[in-house]
Formats: sequence, C-alpha cells, structure tokens
Amino acid sequence: MIDSLVRQYLERSQLFLGVGLESVGHLFERIGERTLERGEHLLEPGAANEHLYLILDGELRVYLNDGDLPEHAVLGEGDCVGEMSLLDGQTASALVLAARDTRLLAVPHDVVWSLVDCSHGVARNLLAIITGRVRNSNQALVAMQARSLEFEEAGRVDALTGIHNRRWLLDAFPRAMARCERDESPLCLVIADIDLFRSFNDRFGHLAGDAVLRRMAHRLADGLRAQDLIARYGGEEFVILLPQASLEDALPIAERLRELVAIGSGLQTGEGVTLSCGVARMLPGEVLDGLISRADAALRRAKAGGRDRVEVAP
Repeated sequence: MIDSLVRQYLERSQLFLGVGLESVGHLFERIGERTLERGEHLLEPGAANEHLYLILDGELRVYLNDGDLPEHAVLGEGDCVGEMSLLDGQTASALVLAARDTRLLAVPHDVVWSLVDCSHGVARNLLAIITGRVRNSNQALVAMQARSLEFEEAGRVDALTGIHNRRWLLDAFPRAMARCERDESPLCLVIADIDLFRSFNDRFGHLAGDAVLRRMAHRLADGLRAQDLIARYGGEEFVILLPQASLEDALPIAERLRELVAIGSGLQTGEGVTLSCGVARMLPGEVLDGLISRADAALRRAKAGGRDRVEVAP
C-alpha cells in the first residue's frame, strides 16, 4: 500500500508530472518498494527486467558496458529507470547500480501498461522520458565519435612538427598513387633530409634541433601546392608526394623547397641549415615502397655529391 509520504514523492516524479493521482490510485496497491545498498546492482546487461523503477531517494548510475567505464547517466529522486527494456520486451542493455543507499518503487510490467491506458498524462510523460533518453544517448554517441576522431587524428600527426606522420603517410600516399594511376596522370615523390643534422644537434643541443625541425616542416608545407601531401618520415627526413606532377614539374618544386629551407633555418644559432632531396617519378604499377626506395637512392647520391642539392632517380 502506498502511504501519503510516497504519494508526495510520486507527485514530483517525472512519470506522474501533471497527473491527478486519484485517477490511477487504484493501481498503486500493486506497486512495491525496494531498497538497494550502495554498490548493489539493479539491472545488468542481458538480464530480464519486469519492472519500471521510480527513485524515491538515493542515486543510481547507468553504465553502458560495465562499472569500469565512465557513467552514461546519473539518476536521482523523481527519475525512473528500466523503461526501455520494459517497453520493447528485450533484456536490459545497461548496468544500473546504486551509487549510495537508494529507495525505489517497483512498478510491475502490467501495471505500467494499465497506467498508460488509464491516463493520457502518464502516457505523455513516459513518451517524454523515453525521448529524453534517446536524445541523451545520441548526444553521448556524437561526443564519443568526436573524441574518437580526435584520438585518431592525434595518432596521425607528428607531435613535434604538427604535420602528418609516417602512419598517415602509409595510408594516404598509396590511395593518391592509385588515383593518379587510374587517371593516367603523372606523380612524383620527394624525400627531403636535413644535411648534417646529427652534427647540428651535437653542437647546439636537441632543443635547437627541434626548433629547426619545426621550422623545416612549416617551410616545406608552405612551399607546396594545394594537392601535394607531406609527412615526417622519421628523424630529420620528410616525404612529399606530388600528384599530377611530371619530373619537369617536380624538380622546380624540390629546388624551391631546398632554397626555402636554406634561408634562415638556423634560427638563433647563426648556423645555416641545408636540405638535400631525392626525386622519383612513379612508374606504371609501382607501389609505395618501391617509389620511396628509388627516391631514397637519389637522396643518397645528393648527399654523396656534396649535399644541399636535388638528385633524380633514374
């Protein structure tokens, strides 16, 4: 039997908001009370549920998987829980546990439907509760996807220079190469490497070396066309993909990059920093590893030929 104090709680609950309790009072006789101790589970994923629970006092927390993950929702006095599994006839999809000692009203499945039949107000409120749950779930999903994209993007960007890293390169470059081959358009790849960078680090320290790498990355990126792709390949080495570029197009671009880096890249040290480049044109059917290998061979010739120069793969 529902006492007067519980009736006061019901009048403030979401389910009975704006509903005259006299019209449905005869159904309250079948509503029972339940008490949960802190940490006790009310619902578990995959478990059957036959009740709608109204919170009289205390606090419940909802977890979409298990209690080790952040809570999806926090419910308090006046809230209800269990409505989704109750209405669709499925098992519970979330873990619901008591964050502290909690007192509940347990409304049986058939009583819920009798309340809906007897009162348009209860039906309207129940629909509003479910709509709110769906909206909150959608917002949580959007936020989760946004965080996932942020983490994914962070994993594809070089933390020091701010440009893309080798992981991104290994995904993006083959796709760009495939498009150019499909369109029968030329493509070239450039490997750019700072000359004597280890010696620079030894003389001026790694902080100065890091500053040079950041400046190098920005100068290279600023010197490219809109369609070109650049990534830090590792250490002081950068790889640049030039879609829709023949060797006649790629050589002036590589020379311009070399000149851009040589102008003032030594920062406060007063030391000039130079760049050597190897350029290779994509051959029919060539894969990324082969293209990089040929460009790297051209880079080694540039180093052996005196550095601060551009060499082309045969």
